[in-house]
Amino acid sequence: MKRYAFIDVQNTETTTLKVLKFATDHEKLFAYLKEKWECEQVFFYPGIQHGDEDRETVFKKLTELGAIVRPKYYFVYKNSDKIVSTHCPKCDTEVTQQISMGHTWKCNCDVELTADVIDHAGEDTELLLFSGDGDFEFLIEKVVAKGSKVAIVSSAKKVQKGPRYSTSRLSTKLRNLTQATGAPVRFMELDNLKFKIKQGN
Repeated sequence: MKRYAFIDVQNTETTTLKVLKFATDHEKLFAYLKEKWECEQVFFYPGIQHGDEDRETVFKKLTELGAIVRPKYYFVYKNSDKIVSTHCPKCDTEVTQQISMGHTWKCNCDVELTADVIDHAGEDTELLLFSGDGDFEFLIEKVVAKGSKVAIVSSAKKVQKGPRYSTSRLSTKLRNLTQATGAPVRFMELDNLKFKIKQGN
């Protein structure tokens, strides 16, 4: 069976940093996937800010080691400002204020990842997808129909979002795929790889 790994870098980094509290060493991750999982190819889909030479160097080194890197530069756009009106409680005068909502950094590599996954799907293949993003539900269903097995690598650990609400980086859609009876989709907890792929010793 041939294995291929596809790493949604932004989704994976957010999961490890914000939920699992460690930083991913992408070089270690690449070596782990090549040596332990014997992946034929490992694909990385990173977002890079213009001028971020350190990050560019990381993914340039991965390319030299044999990884396939499909970077995208972040697009920065201005969020619409909000107009807020209030009344002075003493004089009942209306006060209108414009509030800046700042900027949003956007980088989406989903199309590139989807195209590569479809290109490598088929009988006797296992596809390791490093992402908990529910947008990939349809893609996974399509490649399973082509005969591929799929492993979703993310974290199902719960994060408290409020007094009565918690969530995880693994979307409900993907969780349901892994729990469907007889479905060739399995789940791998990213935290179990911590000591293999984290930065530092």
